[in-house]
Amino acid sequence: MIKGFVFDLDGVITDTARYHYQAWAQVAEEMLGITIDPSVNEGLKGVSRMDSLEVILKFGHQEDRYSQEEKVRIATAKNDRYVALISHMTPDDILPGMKRFLNAIKAAGYGIALASASRNAPRILAGLSLSDYFDAVVDPATLTHGKPDPEIFTRGAELLGIAPAEAVGLEDAVAGIAAIKAAGEFAVGIGDAKLLSQADLVFANTAEVNLAAIEQAAR
Repeated sequence: MIKGFVFDLDGVITDTARYHYQAWAQVAEEMLGITIDPSVNEGLKGVSRMDSLEVILKFGHQEDRYSQEEKVRIATAKNDRYVALISHMTPDDILPGMKRFLNAIKAAGYGIALASASRNAPRILAGLSLSDYFDAVVDPATLTHGKPDPEIFTRGAELLGIAPAEAVGLEDAVAGIAAIKAAGEFAVGIGDAKLLSQADLVFANTAEVNLAAIEQAAR
């Protein structure tokens, strides 16, 4: 029986991937001398800031070049640029159909939690005017493991006061779907059904996501 929904942010509620990419591309070029391309961006989706930096360093064959202190400085510079970019986000940046879906699950009385690896998630929700929809927001700073580890989705259900088996997790990334399944939650994927084959139910895009279909599939 469904009692709550645990959402990823990027690619599900809004698309900040382009802002992450812009910020990382600038920092990688200026501070590391590494030119990244859109293919690298795929490896940055759904992972933490420090893990994203490791992906970029590996791409540029610089895995062992920087100390932990230097890596923190680089990641902080990236975040500063990212925050400047997302400060201009508005409700117009909500992905198609998501406001309608959030209204539907809130009206039905389900709990709603956010399980994003982004420490800027509360700032983004505020810009989108969606803060009031969420009963809980997982603080990634309190977590030990990143996706595909289930910790963030397990914590999302915990904050809603429900068991993982009573939660539906929504994700657009393979690592995220793996995390939802490992948590023991019903996994809803958004995107390519072949890529997200681990999911229990897949919608091609956010505009197609609807509560009735999820409730029926999760029975």
